[in-house]
Amino acid sequence: MGVQSKKIAVYVAAVFVLYVIITDPAKAADYVQMGFEGISSAAKSIGEFMTWAANGGKDN
Repeated sequence: MGVQSKKIAVYVAAVFVLYVIITDPAKAADYVQMGFEGISSAAKSIGEFMTWAANGGKDN
């Protein structure tokens, strides 16, 4: 039953994404930009943490 629910959820999400893209492409572009900014920020934070850890946990 869980696999079937997951397939339905993915299908509903895909239909929603297509609906947003078709009805308002500018808003869809904004959502994509926000997503990439979030991913970029997360990657930067992970990089800063790894640098801090590699330096023995010392602040600069």
